Amino acid sequence: MTALMTILGILVFVVGLLFSIAWHELGHFSTAKLFKVRVPQFMVGFGPTLFSRRVGETEYGIKAIPLGGYIRMIGMFPPGDDGRVEARSTSPWRGMIEDARSAAYEELEPGDEKRLFYTRKPWQRVIVMFAGPFMNLILAVVLFAGLMMGFGWNMTTTTVASVADCVVPATATTDTCPDGAPDTPAEAAGLRAGDRIVSFQGTRVETWQQLQGLIRTTTGPATLEVERGGETVTLHADLIENQVTRLDGDGEYVPGETETAGFLGFTPANGIVRQTPAQTVERMGDLMVDGVESLIALPSRIPDLWNAAFLGAEREPDSPVGVVGAARVGGEVFTLDVPASQRIATMVMLVAGFNLSLFLFNMLPLLPLDGGHIAGALWESVRRHTARLLRRPDPGPFDVAKMMPVAYVVSGIFICFTLLVLIADVVNPVRLI
Repeated sequence: MTALMTILGILVFVVGLLFSIAWHELGHFSTAKLFKVRVPQFMVGFGPTLFSRRVGETEYGIKAIPLGGYIRMIGMFPPGDDGRVEARSTSPWRGMIEDARSAAYEELEPGDEKRLFYTRKPWQRVIVMFAGPFMNLILAVVLFAGLMMGFGWNMTTTTVASVADCVVPATATTDTCPDGAPDTPAEAAGLRAGDRIVSFQGTRVETWQQLQGLIRTTTGPATLEVERGGETVTLHADLIENQVTRLDGDGEYVPGETETAGFLGFTPANGIVRQTPAQTVERMGDLMVDGVESLIALPSRIPDLWNAAFLGAEREPDSPVGVVGAARVGGEVFTLDVPASQRIATMVMLVAGFNLSLFLFNMLPLLPLDGGHIAGALWESVRRHTARLLRRPDPGPFDVAKMMPVAYVVSGIFICFTLLVLIADVVNPVRLI
């Protein structure tokens, strides 16, 4: 049964992956058609074609390797300086440029002269290239918002998980109470595991962050109202100062650093809590920031990935994962000993996170990514506007094809990183259980 659920989880993730790729390409395709660019191919996947069908002027298909997708637009690059598009150079670097230019015209048909991508205005090309990642962002926002407001979000709550027996500083290396250590204010007040704190000093509390802030700024007598067994119980505690783990500006714990603050003495429980629209917007912003920070930190994760892949080092839980690793996690999700609704919610979160990553990654201003083409169109717009202001001749379209040697280098780096992640996902995968 476990094997069957694992396979089912992998299949569900793969379907979500293929839909996300097709959804991305639909953004490019629909806006290209809007601006009258001819699109001869719409493909999901790479490698050998498993299925294809021509509808109108476009061939739609699915390929064997679900690691991406593409649409082929006529005239992605302008002709060379001499007006030619065919490859003819023996220079390796020049050959890269001319090969890319030639491929952009290989399906040129009579009447396509007015349907070439490069002839569109820069703002139109920006829209076409941005539309793909934007579709992934839309899907991520819809899935995350539906998950947060419909099912809930795992977060720290105001419910008590456990009550500390005695007062010890955050720097203590053991949970054992030393001789003569006083009871915690929570223990002395009669706070119990399972109590949900609903009010502190007359202030209604809804979130752990709110309650934590009130506790840390309070010393001396304090009144708490808790829900216990369906009833509201009033407790009286005498808060003291203690050394507690310091919080940063975002309310996150700073490991190894302490500060003096009010102390009650209990551990909050985690739980699934439905979010309000305002909370959902805030958490989506946090996810975007976390995604950007993770993307920036990718190069620094390479040594850990290498050690995990080849030296047997422990794989970090937040280590980057590829499609294989994510599919494996998807398989594990369906084997978790949790309610079916929670399995589905976790899978939705996995697909939503994948789409958010696709958006952020594709917005990098590097060829061959969408962000590289956007940067080229924006630079062309700047050049043309500058020439107009200075009353100089129009410099014409920016030849993105000249950046193809850089694109090949970037692609090589991405391929090497992808292979490293793949090996780590196979030999030392990130596991949920």
